Amino acid sequence: MLNELCNLNGISGREHAVRDYIISHLPSDAEYHTDPLGSLIVYKKGKAEPKNKVMLDAHMDEVGFIITYITDDGYLKFTTVGGIDERVIFGRAVKVGKELIPGVIGGKAIHQTTAEEKGKLPSVENMYIDIGASSKEEALSHVSLGDAVYFDSCYREFGDGFIKAKAIDDRVGCEILLRLINSDLPYSATFCFSVQEEIGTRGAAAAAYSVAPDFAIVIEGTTAADISGVPEEKKVCRLGGGAVVSFMDRGTVYDSELYKKAFEIAEKNGIRCQTKTVVAGGNNASAIHKAAGGIKTLAVSVPCRYIHSGSSVAEKEDIESTFELARALLAEFSQC
Repeated sequence: MLNELCNLNGISGREHAVRDYIISHLPSDAEYHTDPLGSLIVYKKGKAEPKNKVMLDAHMDEVGFIITYITDDGYLKFTTVGGIDERVIFGRAVKVGKELIPGVIGGKAIHQTTAEEKGKLPSVENMYIDIGASSKEEALSHVSLGDAVYFDSCYREFGDGFIKAKAIDDRVGCEILLRLINSDLPYSATFCFSVQEEIGTRGAAAAAYSVAPDFAIVIEGTTAADISGVPEEKKVCRLGGGAVVSFMDRGTVYDSELYKKAFEIAEKNGIRCQTKTVVAGGNNASAIHKAAGGIKTLAVSVPCRYIHSGSSVAEKEDIESTFELARALLAEFSQC
């Protein structure tokens, strides 16, 4: 399922293919609706009714690009949708528009650059997408201004339990939520597959107001910097270390009791769990915890290398640990 989810295309504001896939994999006893922004809100009845209303959230959108201009000689100018490091853009294969036209992000070749330019990364403003068109008219016969552009990158398994794909952030969260919905839940719960997280946590903000839960659990992919050359205190989290629980990021200071409770439950159930040790990034918790008069919120994430690129890397065992912790936390928060 994660393979299929990651291979789907859905930048912020263009999540319909992901939403349709999720709907097609919901059990017959799940109730759902799509809110005006496009978030999919699912209610699944459990074996008992909970003392507290719990919402689990994962976002459907991925980072990517959008077409802003077409030159007279048929090249496509673009800007980013979400935070993408320019180092992972140049030379990438992409798919463009509704027809998923193949293209390549290009710019001035290295042997054509000046001495000053050779020491700098090319900016997005100086890049273009080459779809093989020879004129503006030819390009316009296939694409339009405002068309979405996606990384062209397939899901692949390698090494000992590793996976490589685009959009692991946050199709891995969507996959975990779908697995929970298709399981026998001890308590009824609400699941939100939100839109537009990558451009400002917009879908979750609207959904949290309408659901108004007592507790929220955000399931995410988060930065792992466990690579060569990074000091120990800057590695954030590690692949193979299990589910990642945050005490603070750039958008949220998490409830300290919920943070402690997550580790207690993990230890009790033999679930591998680790702390996100650097205050960086953010996720839908930043919008959810401030909604509807205030919602107690916790983020549980899968560690992911090279996040927001066409080739993110995660480990299967960490995904399983995150699933197990999410399931245990759902049961705990429903009755605490």
